[in-house]
Amino acid sequence: MPFYVTVFLCLFFLVPAQGFAATIFTVPEKPIQGDPVLISVDTSNATSTVSDTVTSIMWNTKKLSIFVSKEKVSALYGVDLYTKPGMYTVTMQFKSGATASKKVEVQKRDRIVAPLGIPEKLGGNTEKAATTLVSTLAKENASLLGLRTGTHAFWTKPFSYPTVKPFITDEYGYSRQTGSYSIAHKGTDFRAAVGDSVLAMNRGVVRLVQEGRNYGKTIIIDHGLGIQTFYMHLSKISVQEGQLVLPGQVIGLAGMTGYAEQPHLHLSVRINEISIDPMRFVAIMQ
Repeated sequence: MPFYVTVFLCLFFLVPAQGFAATIFTVPEKPIQGDPVLISVDTSNATSTVSDTVTSIMWNTKKLSIFVSKEKVSALYGVDLYTKPGMYTVTMQFKSGATASKKVEVQKRDRIVAPLGIPEKLGGNTEKAATTLVSTLAKENASLLGLRTGTHAFWTKPFSYPTVKPFITDEYGYSRQTGSYSIAHKGTDFRAAVGDSVLAMNRGVVRLVQEGRNYGKTIIIDHGLGIQTFYMHLSKISVQEGQLVLPGQVIGLAGMTGYAEQPHLHLSVRINEISIDPMRFVAIMQ
């Protein structure tokens, strides 16, 4: 199981007129393409009063949703897999009018390419089947956008893995070479036999239950503030749209429906509709 070391980088900003100091933390310190970034602020060294609460957190010009994590005001940002590497700015605005900011460097992810065939049920390894796969994937992906998300965090506990004995068979971020097409794998695959339990990663509301040509039987859970978890290729779905689910609740059974050559669970995690590395997400949200 991959192990991620989280490093904190601190940048101090002092506004003498306010007597205000704030420390911005980002985890990871230097994210790579496809990473989630947890942004937090510590005002424990401030001489100002509690009125200096955070009113907004921005990533460049993108306003982020605010929540409390480990008693610190926080926000999450999803770095797209194809984000241009370079320097980005996190800015915080406080009720007093004070601001704090820091630069965050997004680094390039190593690109790995591996072949992946098309199962016979979807046409086999032919150029025609590959073309059909790419076009139908685009339509299926479009159907997963624009889902409702809660205006507050539904979760109160750390996020956990979606299987009882998590074992990763395919990691996030590599490119699958299928015919003449290269398809990015924007999720993590877990080893699972047909009928193995699939667990909700945290408290949330089921926003979508459907069966697609490529993703098979799929469940999408909204955890609020734009955080969504996707569970794909299921053999059975045990929840309904609109249902509140609890951490670790069995929501379905693993399978190999859709674009799957063997039984497994495909897990995707999105932050404001940006698919990020699920394992990095679990690491920073524990």
